[in-house]
Formats: sequence, C-alpha cells, structure tokens
Amino acid sequence: MEQTLVIALVGILGIGAQWIAWRTGWPAIVLMLAAGFLAGPVLGIFDPEHAFGELLEPMVAVGVALILFEGGLSLDFRELRHSGSAVMRLATIGVVLGWLFGSLAGIYIAGLAPEVAILFGGILVVTGPTVVIPLLRQSSIKSRPASILKWEAIVNDPTGALCAVIAYEYFRKVAETPDATLFQVVPPLIIAAILAGLIGYVAALAIAWSFPRGAVPEYLKVPVLLAAVIGVFVISNLIEHEAGLVAVTVMGVALANMNVSSLRSIHPFKENIAILLVSGIFIMLSASLDWEELSYLNPMTPAGLNMMLFLLALLFLVRPATILLSLLGSSVPWNERLLLAWIAPRGIVLVAISGLFALRLSDLGYSDGNLLIGLSFAVVVVTIVAHGFTIDFVAKLLKVKGVTRPGMLIVGSTPWTIALAEQMRELKAPVIVVDASWQRLGLARQKGIDFYHGEILNEATEHNLELAPYQNLVAATENEAYNALVCNEFAHEIGRDRVFQLGESADGEDRHALPESLRGRALFESGFGVEDVSERQRQGWVFRKTKLSDEFDFEKMQERLPNAANMLLLVRSNGTIRFFTHAAKPEPRAGDTILSFSPPQTKTAEEMAAKKASKKQGPQPT
Repeated sequence: MEQTLVIALVGILGIGAQWIAWRTGWPAIVLMLAAGFLAGPVLGIFDPEHAFGELLEPMVAVGVALILFEGGLSLDFRELRHSGSAVMRLATIGVVLGWLFGSLAGIYIAGLAPEVAILFGGILVVTGPTVVIPLLRQSSIKSRPASILKWEAIVNDPTGALCAVIAYEYFRKVAETPDATLFQVVPPLIIAAILAGLIGYVAALAIAWSFPRGAVPEYLKVPVLLAAVIGVFVISNLIEHEAGLVAVTVMGVALANMNVSSLRSIHPFKENIAILLVSGIFIMLSASLDWEELSYLNPMTPAGLNMMLFLLALLFLVRPATILLSLLGSSVPWNERLLLAWIAPRGIVLVAISGLFALRLSDLGYSDGNLLIGLSFAVVVVTIVAHGFTIDFVAKLLKVKGVTRPGMLIVGSTPWTIALAEQMRELKAPVIVVDASWQRLGLARQKGIDFYHGEILNEATEHNLELAPYQNLVAATENEAYNALVCNEFAHEIGRDRVFQLGESADGEDRHALPESLRGRALFESGFGVEDVSERQRQGWVFRKTKLSDEFDFEKMQERLPNAANMLLLVRSNGTIRFFTHAAKPEPRAGDTILSFSPPQTKTAEEMAAKKASKKQGPQPT
C-alpha cells in the first residue's frame, strides 16, 4: 500500500477516534488502540512497518520528543505551590521504589530473566503524558491530584527512559567485560543526562532571548521552535541513547517558566501538533503488532497466566505500594493518595522504548527480550482500560471529584452580572465573578457570590483561578471592546461557541465595528448591549426562572411572560447550559428551566387570553 494512503488512513483513524471520544466521553487512547489494532493485525488493512520500513522508528522517536516538549511547555512552577513536595517525592523516591517493585514482579511473577525484568522495571516507571493528560481533560478531579498526575507523567517519562538506558548499558558492559561494576556504568550515564539537560536549557535560553527581540519573524517562530526541538533531541542522542528525551523535557519546562510572551500565540498550534502526533503514533504502533508477538499472553497457557498475574500485580501491588510509600508522611490527604495509587496509565514512551530495547537485548543474547514488545502493549491496554474507565468512579468514591455540573465564568462585576450570578447559583450551577476592581466586587462580596479579584487576561490568573468547572464564559463589563478581547482570548480554551458577550455582532460590511470572528456570541436574540441591560435594570427589569413540564411547555411560558421579555438561557436537568443568541436558539423541552430577562409586570389573564386568541386567528388582512 502506498505510504501516502497509509498516512491518510492513520490520520482518519486517529482523529476519528479522538472525535468519537469527545462525543461519547470514552477514553480516547482506548479507542485509538482499538482502531489501530483492528486496522493492523485483525483486518490487515495496512502494516506501518511494511509501509515505512526503517523510517518508522525515527518517526516515532521524533514524535515522542515533540510530545514531551509540548508537555513540558504546560508545566509552570507556579502550579507546584500545593503539590511540589509530592511531585518531588514521586520523581525521586517513587522512581526508585517503582523500579524495584516492577523488577521484582517481572522476575517472580512474570518469570522474566532478571536482566530483562530489571530493564523493563525501569521503563515501567513512566506513566506518560500522552495518556494522563487526555484522561484529566475528559474527567473532572480536583486540581491538586490532577497537577501531581500531570507533573509525574511528564517528569518521569525521560526518567524511565534513562533508567532503561542505565540497565541496558550495564548489561552490555557486563557482556563485554564480565567484571564490570555498576559504578563504572552509572556515572557516565548520569553525566550524559546532565549534559543533555544543559543542552535543552541553553536552547530554551536562546529561544527566550531571540523571540521577544524580533530576531525571528512571527511567521517563522513555530518552524524555528520545532526545528530547535528536533535538533536538540538528535544532538543529545548522539551523546547517549535516549538522552534526547531528557533534553527536550528540560527545554519545554525551562521555556514555560521564562515568561516568554511570544510563546502565547503558538500555544494553540503546539497543542494541535501534540494531538496529531499522539493520534498518529498510537495508531501506527498498535497497527504494527503481530499475532505471534501476542501469543504468549494467552492466559490458557502457564506462561500467559503468569503474564496476566504480572499485569494484575502492576495494578494492585506495584503502583499502590510505590505511591503510598513515597508519600508517607506528606501533606497529601489520604483520599488523594489512594487516587494517585490507582491512576497510572502507560502510553507511547513505554511502547517505543520497549520496542527499541527488545531488539538490543536479543542482540546481547537475552531471549526474553522479544517478549517486551507484546508485554508493553498489554501493559498499555490493561492500564488504559482499567484507569480510563474507572477514574470518574474512583474519584467520586474517594470524594476527589471536581465540579461536574457545567458552570459559568462572568467577567465584570455590575448589578446586572451579580443578579445573573444569583440566578445561576439558585440553579445549582457553579458561578464566579471576575473583576480587577475590588470596589466593583463589593456587591458580589455582599451577596456571598464566589469572586476572583484580578485581571482575567493576566497569565497569573491561569494558575490562581481554577477554570475547569466553568464551561461557559460571559463577558459583560462596561467596555464592549474589552469584552470582545476576553472572549477571543478564551475561545480556544473554552470553545468559541461557549464564550458570550453583550452587544449585537455587526455584519461583515460594517467597517466601523469588530468582526464576529473576534468577539463572543451575542447574548439575547435581540442583541442587548451593556447600556441596554443597565437601563432596563434601572427600569425594574428582572430575571425570571420558569420550569417547563409536559403540561406547561415553552409556548405557554411565553404567553405568560410580558411581550418584551427576552430569553437568555436554559438549563437542562443534567446541568447543561444553552444560551438563546442571535445565531442559535436551543429547543426547550420538559424538565428544562428557562432564565429570561423581562419587565417587572406579568401578563393578566385577559392579556394572555387575547394573545392566545390572536395566535389562533393568524395575521389579519390590512
């Protein structure tokens, strides 16, 4: 099959799996593994190894490097204010314990050769941002355990690779010189890792110096950054195998904490690149599996039964013991420790490194090395399925679940927004009001409404304000241009169809107004502006909540409200919020609660009867 066709199929399957995961809420990685497995060994549609040959390994290696760099860019040290000590414990004590327990399980439960088990135990230290971050994105757990899981995944990925390199180099040295000691092997590898980290840090310094000073034009910043990451990865790998993973991780983390304003504009692009790479690599690796490589996992055979017991030991013994012992005496609450002890999905790095060292171990004469390819995939599948489908249930059981009902983030503290916040609070929707003025927030404090005092566009807000509970943003300050700026800034993170502002959007031919592409969706079908709602509120207009039922439908509700009333939003029984805008009108149904903004008076019985009669008669001739 032509390589171009294989690339197209990989893209369709990977992005298709991501889309299905978004629609269903299932773990995306599970669907991608299933799609690749069906397309490869099951149906035989394509074989990436046959299509790309020797290019497959460097393609995967570069992809993993870019994923680790992108993950490093998301690690800001300000996130560690509540979880820094826990992350440090997991990156030091946890690595040693995880390597030890994983190796013992490989020797005494899986029956692997000690050398193979020790190397595989080092690789098992990784948890993997390619699986942890999508899980955190799809689930809703509290910020501290989520931060610990994310940091552990990104920091331990290169650490696990380094552990595997140390083990392999020691066994290789022993094969060449039987009397070689551990001290002859480990120091050079640690020095190589330090040099790789320095290379990554120097590259980050060069980027941080050149980008803000205009040394690189805007249109070349993304290409230069990608080329720099690949260059750092390749150069570091020349020093020592897999040292490039350390270098790109350090480069990403360093750039994330240098406050390079020029990088904000490329964040959407690098996230898109990461999604494409994760999708493509998972599809290709799972499609590359061979039935023969998986035959020894058959639980009906003694060897297969040992492998199944090994996988269970990883889930219920190795990970829990590693986490609980590492965090012993820490300030992390026990319910959060138990969640961390359960969640440890493995991903691309485990498979990629296992495949690399399986071949090298075979060359050294360790026959069990060939088992690592299938076993690593089994670990990935079992951990992703077990943790991906249970994270919400376990988080709820341990009371570590974050807010599950969709919430509303309101930018601008005015009498109108405070009245709206009160209504959303009564509807049990999480709501918070953000304003840079302490004085304007006085009414929010008086009403007991959650608030955040600070500039919403300040980068520090991302680390001080937990945005996860708020799936809708309403910008309603007195400055409509500022409202548009806020909506445009948060459209990528929240979704352009979830950011709203007061004021009607102008048509494309009005050269004096902001285009619709730069502003949020207009609240109200009538397109009320900031001055409109303020003036109507002074006239006595109020918010009204109306619960619909089979007997009292939307049409009857409209008959009861004044003619001037405007529908703002509806809240479904599951908490989903849908707005009435000039561009979209949700379909109300029984069980929904409608929130309207209307004049103070309601219609009399005579007025409702007259309106009902006029509807039946239809339009009168003139």
